[in-house]
Amino acid sequence: MSESQPLIAHLVELRNRLLKIVLAVLIVFVAMVGFANDIYSWIAQPLLNALPENTNMIATGVATPFLTPFKLTMVLSIFAAMPFALYHVWAFIAPALYQHEKRLIAPLLFSSSLLFYGGMAFAYFVVFPLAFPFFVGSAPDGVTVSTDINSYLDFVLKLFFAFGIAFEIPIAIILMVWAGISTPAAIAEKRRFVVVGVFVVGMLLTPPDVISQTLLAIPMWFLFEFGLICSKLYYKPDTEQKEQEEGN
Repeated sequence: MSESQPLIAHLVELRNRLLKIVLAVLIVFVAMVGFANDIYSWIAQPLLNALPENTNMIATGVATPFLTPFKLTMVLSIFAAMPFALYHVWAFIAPALYQHEKRLIAPLLFSSSLLFYGGMAFAYFVVFPLAFPFFVGSAPDGVTVSTDINSYLDFVLKLFFAFGIAFEIPIAIILMVWAGISTPAAIAEKRRFVVVGVFVVGMLLTPPDVISQTLLAIPMWFLFEFGLICSKLYYKPDTEQKEQEEGN
């Protein structure tokens, strides 16, 4: 029984933290849902700016005008509550870490949120204004571009998620070095494969157009180089790491 009690206590703590995360998402959602239509209009503005004059977006479903802004608000509520969720992840795992590991992990959790938001901002302010005019201008003669609002939202959310995850490359590299999976020198030697890989990932994660693929691949390459530089701060030889663990 004594061995099972710590496990039960950890499960109870995990449940309580998950409930707090869900509650935070709901609070953010309730605060934002009254502005759901305004939020959708802001998200749709890059496409609306690219549409021909006197052309608007359409809603093909009966409930789509209500459900689509509602869906967008829920997803953005999850994104907005991410720092709070990561804090509880940190608070749950922190007791099991060494002191020097705590100093390393805390900045990573904070920076991962900033990088994810940075990826979303890059997609909205850089990719959308370039990609949507290209899409609209590529329409054959006689075809009027009038996108369904739900289809547009699905497209936008995929790009937000793709760019948000892609911008986490520095965190992934740092974690690989910190965990001892690889070293900065070994990762640097694979740079030529990474350059090819980021363009392949850009092709898989973005719509089938060269603009979106390139605009995702190039930042991923720069983020790889940035992560490589930062990983050197987290890299410690095995002997030094063992000394730190023994000292703690």
